[in-house]
Amino acid sequence: MAVPGSLRRQPANRGLVSHCTHHHIVVFLLTFFSYSLLHASRKTFSNVKVSISSQWTPSCLNSTAPELQPYELWNSSHLFPNAEEATLFLGTLDTIFLFSYAVGLFVSGIVGDRLNLRWVLSFGMCSSALVVFSFGTLTEWLHFYNKWFYCCLWVVNGLLQSTGWPCVVAVMGNWFGKAGRGFVFGLWSACASVGNILGAFLASCVLKYGYEYAFLVTASVQFAGGVIVFFGLLTSPKEVGLPELGADEDEVSVEEDANRPLMGSDDVDDDDRNYSIQATDSDNQPKAIGFFQACCLPGVVL
Repeated sequence: MAVPGSLRRQPANRGLVSHCTHHHIVVFLLTFFSYSLLHASRKTFSNVKVSISSQWTPSCLNSTAPELQPYELWNSSHLFPNAEEATLFLGTLDTIFLFSYAVGLFVSGIVGDRLNLRWVLSFGMCSSALVVFSFGTLTEWLHFYNKWFYCCLWVVNGLLQSTGWPCVVAVMGNWFGKAGRGFVFGLWSACASVGNILGAFLASCVLKYGYEYAFLVTASVQFAGGVIVFFGLLTSPKEVGLPELGADEDEVSVEEDANRPLMGSDDVDDDDRNYSIQATDSDNQPKAIGFFQACCLPGVVL
């Protein structure tokens, strides 16, 4: 007697809760907050632009006011003569960051496929925290102001922050299969918004003491998060002895084949079909396209 299809396919549609372990929860939280911290550091830079602009321009733009003496002391940190040029340079830094971030996404994806995702993610978080600290805090403490130095730091920051997205998505894909993927990733995708809220909150709490402390707090929290990721993140279930996501599907397919009748109604008129014993699975597998062919696909580049 053949088992009904609804009963045979029941193991494949088991709920997400039955598969969830404490390892899944830890991976979800670590990847969620690691990417939130990366977004928090970006939001901090956006929130302190006004303070940075005022620091890089003369404090007194009124020509009738008495000139402060000595002039070199009061104007040593002024990179720009007015706020308009300072704002334009801050916009240039945003452009530099986004361009390097876009290039880094492609490079980070390749590196993440060849190295341990935990190493790449933790390295990107800790190194980016050091760059943010150098950009906003160290330069202000040392009173070192240089346009080219700021540009170089922000290029490096974009490349380092690009390691976050490919790594966390790959780790989430390793732990959460097709069952409930929409629900899980729907919750997890809020990490960017949470990071923006966290960055705005941290910056607003310490901005009254100086914009350099906003960078200090954000960089410290991000560096601590990178250390936690390095020691606590599991990139795949096999690291703790759990079966791979495809193992359950293979087990279900084997069970379905075992319960399938030897001769069904669909197999009566199959005498005219030709079967080849020597056919291999590789003949039916599609070949992957190359990189340049992928770039020619509509919507990839243009």
